[in-house]
Amino acid sequence: MEDILERARQLSVLKLNQKVPSYKRFLYKILKNSKSKIIGIYGARGVGKTTLMIQILRELNLNVREAIYISCDHPLFTDINLFEFLDMFSKKGGKYIFIDEIHKIKNFQKHIKSAYDFLDLKIYFSGSSAISITDPDFSRRFSMYKLPILSLREYIEIAYNTRLKSHSLEEILKNHETIAQNILTSLNQKILKLYDEYVNFGVYPFYFEDPDKYTDRLTDTINASLYYDIGEIYNVSPEKIHSLKKLLSTICVSKPLELSVEKLANISGITKSTLYKYIDYLSKAQLIIHISHEAKRFKALRKPDKLYLANPNLFNALCLEKDKGTIRETFFASLLSYSHRLNYVDKGDFLVDEKYVFEIGGKNKDFSQIKSLTNSYLAVDDIEIGFEQKIPLWLFGFLY
Repeated sequence: MEDILERARQLSVLKLNQKVPSYKRFLYKILKNSKSKIIGIYGARGVGKTTLMIQILRELNLNVREAIYISCDHPLFTDINLFEFLDMFSKKGGKYIFIDEIHKIKNFQKHIKSAYDFLDLKIYFSGSSAISITDPDFSRRFSMYKLPILSLREYIEIAYNTRLKSHSLEEILKNHETIAQNILTSLNQKILKLYDEYVNFGVYPFYFEDPDKYTDRLTDTINASLYYDIGEIYNVSPEKIHSLKKLLSTICVSKPLELSVEKLANISGITKSTLYKYIDYLSKAQLIIHISHEAKRFKALRKPDKLYLANPNLFNALCLEKDKGTIRETFFASLLSYSHRLNYVDKGDFLVDEKYVFEIGGKNKDFSQIKSLTNSYLAVDDIEIGFEQKIPLWLFGFLY
């Protein structure tokens, strides 16, 4: 084990010497200043979990005997007893360890729990959102944080080196005219142009590494999520992964409520019971967003579910034909779902936090469908500034 530890230190030095983006995402300060002994970061592939951990490790400015980074997908850690490794690191003076791809370790939850109970060691770890680190029993003991896709605000900050504030949903609903005007004044670019950039290529930080190869990289990310995250974690065979890819493509070219589960099962060649499992896997891997009718909260009605791709950039990698209305709804759902509960309703498109009803549309959208509802709003594309209950769609990209 000492030999493995020494090699792990060498690999950590190599990792720290690699170039890392200087931009720090909104979770950086929260994670860095957390007093928790064990901190978990989960999220979709490509959103920047590794970068976040390396940035925190560098800021600690400790020597390699006190703080290291390891990645469990490296051959060095194949079949390793993680707790024994952590125990050895702690006995040799280790204080901080950053563990990437922790889901590659079998029964990693038991090892982390033992480290929590017996070792004087601060642990940061990251893993795919598809794994059970999001299970309540695990997250109650440790501090778990979800790192979402880049918001429109973050994309603009990185792309144009402009500092911008985030705003809560309640602030936007109450003061959206003022907030929008302040944002527009601070920008040197037209906000609708920036919105178009974002929905096409602004969701994942790796866009900035090589813009010309973004779609190829995005396709690789989808395949890695399917074959390595879902395939390995849930023991889905490679031939069944093809069915998952077909399911994603079907969602891509369809409007959200065009397809019932029965139709999806027929198109994809998957039984209904298996299809429900696959929808759950794709949701956990953050490749789709699964939204149920608000009546299902009370199990009162049998209603179809709405299925969206997890973010608007995925359309470019999965299908050629894109429906503008679906792109709008996907943008809204992808950014609201990070910290708000979404259902869909008969009147309007979304019920948010069981309180606010939103209809999504273009600039000519009117209130005819939701005029009788309290707390109802239009989220409208192709406008810079709204009025009263009519809010620019792009502004929901400033929630975090």
